[in-house]
Amino acid sequence: MLRTLFFVLLVVPIAAQEASEPTTVKPVPRKDPGWMQRHEKFVEQSKAGNIDVAFIGDSITQAWESDGKEAWEKSFAPLKAGNYGIGGDQTQHVLWRLTEGKELDGVNPKVAVLMIGTNNTGANNAKEIATGVEAIVKELRKQKPETKVLLLAVFPRSSKRPIEEAKISASQLMPKIGQINSNLAKMDDGKHVFYMDINKVFLEEDGGMSKEIMPDYLHLSPKGYERWAEAILPKVRELLK
Repeated sequence: MLRTLFFVLLVVPIAAQEASEPTTVKPVPRKDPGWMQRHEKFVEQSKAGNIDVAFIGDSITQAWESDGKEAWEKSFAPLKAGNYGIGGDQTQHVLWRLTEGKELDGVNPKVAVLMIGTNNTGANNAKEIATGVEAIVKELRKQKPETKVLLLAVFPRSSKRPIEEAKISASQLMPKIGQINSNLAKMDDGKHVFYMDINKVFLEEDGGMSKEIMPDYLHLSPKGYERWAEAILPKVRELLK
């Protein structure tokens, strides 16, 4: 009887601990065939090597290949940069790509530019999202200890995305983004992980947002990508030294 009671007391806390673990830190793949095809493309990209700067993220990162192509070719292609962005990805999907998917096997980038978490805002709170991002940073540090991580603040977005308006006010921006970024800033150790908040370059002087920079108040226009490149290029070059 005592032995059974001891076993129950031992197991319950472990089960409770597992249940409390947020979805943001549990690596999972997505079922979309297109997602897996893009992931497999990245695996091959890494096997080919010759990448000094790896951009890791979601659709905002992926679109360096479209709306951001001109800025990419001008600023990052000469630095041997590789794009590892997949539209719709959340922190748990990036974690799977890095762990089970072994997406960076074969490449040892000098710098990893990470911007992820906006797609988690609908299902997770700010702390859970930051915890998911932290798990990615830790995995990068584990796999690539010589790689310097440039951790970007999650970009601003609108809570309502009123796409019919040419401009929205600061009050219409999602407050959760600021809460996430406050947590991300704590990960900067000045040695291996470097946090950078460039969000002001996307906003108007009054703190609002225009369609000229973010047409749907989430994704960037070509001009938005120009601003992104200009904002981080000096830091990327510094970390490459």
